[in-house]
Amino acid sequence: MTDYIFLMHDDAVDEELAWKPYLSRLRQTGHFQGGSAIGEGMCARKSGRQPPMTAHLTGFVRVSADNLDQAKSLLTGNPHYEAGGTVEIRELRRTD
Repeated sequence: MTDYIFLMHDDAVDEELAWKPYLSRLRQTGHFQGGSAIGEGMCARKSGRQPPMTAHLTGFVRVSADNLDQAKSLLTGNPHYEAGGTVEIRELRRTD
């Protein structure tokens, strides 16, 4: 299985707070690997100008899936996705 991250953008309309049932389903099926809301922070560089933060990200969910299509199917029931919000799906490549 491959790990993927769902990055929630800040564009959902009337997002319901139905995260508990969604995350419980992901746990029960063995796909859930973690997640969190994303709070305040900063960008850091050793030298040069500090770039601005990516302000449009509000949270993430990490899942495991056989492929990108299966990962996308795991968005069913995601409160942010169901409310019309954008969810960016990215593969997390292993660097072992």
